[in-house]
Amino acid sequence: MKKIEHIGIAVKNLQESNILFEKLLNCSPYKQELVEEQGVETSFFLSGPNKIELLQATNPQSPIAKFLEKNGEGIHHIAFDVEDIEKEIKRLAQEGFTILNQIPQKGADNKLVAFLHPKTTGGVLIELCQEIK
Repeated sequence: MKKIEHIGIAVKNLQESNILFEKLLNCSPYKQELVEEQGVETSFFLSGPNKIELLQATNPQSPIAKFLEKNGEGIHHIAFDVEDIEKEIKRLAQEGFTILNQIPQKGADNKLVAFLHPKTTGGVLIELCQEIK
């Protein structure tokens, strides 16, 4: 893993949260994107070298909707940038981590993504991200 790619925050209302984070970070989101496959609409903010992703559910069956129902708004995941996502999935599976999606999926911000189950990562949902080239 190269670095923390972003921190994902689940929100109930993306537009209201955009206004809040614009004030907090003193900048506008650089990208807003709908990811239908994951039932989510996202906004991305850059603050120095750090990236924040806001996530709003687009349907009640999406993982974000279920997270919000159970936990309310807040940090949803930490994403790590990886060089080779398929190689990293195999390595982490061999290390005993539970991979939620063995085959990387297209995610937001031009990334391939895979998730590790929080039960095997100390209670933190981990996302692996690889830039699509």
